[in-house]
Amino acid sequence: MPQIPEKIHELTVGQLSARSGAAVSALHFYEAKGLISSRRTSGNQRRFGRDALRRVAFIRAAQRVGIPLATIREALERLPEERTPNREDWARLSEAWRSELDDRIKQLGRLRDHLTDCIACGCLSLETCVLSNPDDASGEAGSGSRLLVTSGDRRERGEAG
Repeated sequence: MPQIPEKIHELTVGQLSARSGAAVSALHFYEAKGLISSRRTSGNQRRFGRDALRRVAFIRAAQRVGIPLATIREALERLPEERTPNREDWARLSEAWRSELDDRIKQLGRLRDHLTDCIACGCLSLETCVLSNPDDASGEAGSGSRLLVTSGDRRERGEAG
């Protein structure tokens, strides 16, 4: 991994890529999504502050545990302008994300447990398959498709909400 002298306070996109392990295309994507920012030189080249290394590490760690980019962006937006996430930020955010991750783990466990049943069955029945139709609450109302009517839809049609 190339070392960048401490006296250099800005990184090219290639240097940021080499140091962070993120592809240049991923860095451009992160920038387009507002997760990191750069300034442009007079030659229109991107220059990232050294703090972008920590932001990219934060983004990639959050992605590895399954946090969507929109949620990561919201978390970064709550930090004071230009400040990089620190250990306390990660602890606070990871605690907030814990219940979402626990729910996903339960869902994946349920999927794993029923996957063998589905393969053994082989029917992929849309009526009873726990993979195609998990937790079929609407099925209790009978067969066929159901329209989910929200209270806003009812008010538009003049019905009580």
